[in-house]
Amino acid sequence: MGRGLRAGTSHRLRLPAAATAMPLFIEGRRVQLPQSVREIVRAHPPLEERARLLRGQSVQLVGPKGLLYVQQRELAVTSPKDGSISILGSDDATTCHIVVLRHTGNGATCMTHCDGSDTKTEVPLIMNSLKSLSNHTQNGRLEVHLVGGFNDDRQLSQKLTNQLLNEFDRQEDDIHLMTFCVTELNDREENENHFPVVCGIAINIKTAEIFRATFPERGPEEELRSARSLTGGPMINIYDAKTEQLHIGPYFWRPFPRVDFWLQQDDKQLLENLSTSPLAEPPHFVPHIRSTLMFLKKYPFPGNSLFPGNRALLYKKNEGGLWEKISSPGS
Repeated sequence: MGRGLRAGTSHRLRLPAAATAMPLFIEGRRVQLPQSVREIVRAHPPLEERARLLRGQSVQLVGPKGLLYVQQRELAVTSPKDGSISILGSDDATTCHIVVLRHTGNGATCMTHCDGSDTKTEVPLIMNSLKSLSNHTQNGRLEVHLVGGFNDDRQLSQKLTNQLLNEFDRQEDDIHLMTFCVTELNDREENENHFPVVCGIAINIKTAEIFRATFPERGPEEELRSARSLTGGPMINIYDAKTEQLHIGPYFWRPFPRVDFWLQQDDKQLLENLSTSPLAEPPHFVPHIRSTLMFLKKYPFPGNSLFPGNRALLYKKNEGGLWEKISSPGS
């Protein structure tokens, strides 16, 4: 899902040259940037084959048991040692990209849902979050999987693909690109309109299997988390793998501009103005945006009304594998 007020911009189709050559690898070989998506897969056919296999999968419906769902501009990191979380998942990526970074030595895994708002800051955050859970003295390597985007008219997907490649290539660690199902490799055409094929994925933390997925439950606190993203909140880490707790907030935002005006608009206006890719959005996009706007109207300043005592809302999985609210520290 790409959310936010539209602004007409033009974007390069190729990567700007990196200021410092740092190591992104494919099949054991350094990636020479700038390159287009097509040039990269032409040089590395296994990438295109893996994208084809992912596109060809049937979509699995993943229930809430053992699931940690990652919304737009959120990241979560855990490992096979986690007794609560077995699946990380995210969906509704149209122009957005879902990024999975994994250390093969200890299985530490990070998933994030990037929308291109601040990729230069987000990639180091992804790296540092994973490193905080990884012991780099052991055997293994860092592997990255990029999924999402399509041939959208405004070339936002292409821009984000390029940004992610460029920023991962700038990191000081060797990173191996394993899955590259992005932009034109994730595109289908119907009646001269373009749509993404894969919009959601999950990863099994224990087996490292990545598969197409959709999620009927996206909690806890789905509207609250969506409100933070829609009001321009930056990428944040929402999960503490050591305590196996989900941390929500405290968040701060200003009243959403012209919220009453937007709530008066019909579905077509909301879709055309609050999506980066109106034709490609799922059927629940407009109801979801409308409910988020209503939430923002109700809570123009989150403060004490949502976060009593200015403390985070804490959730932990119960014995049935479902999220359960626990007391905030000091409450």
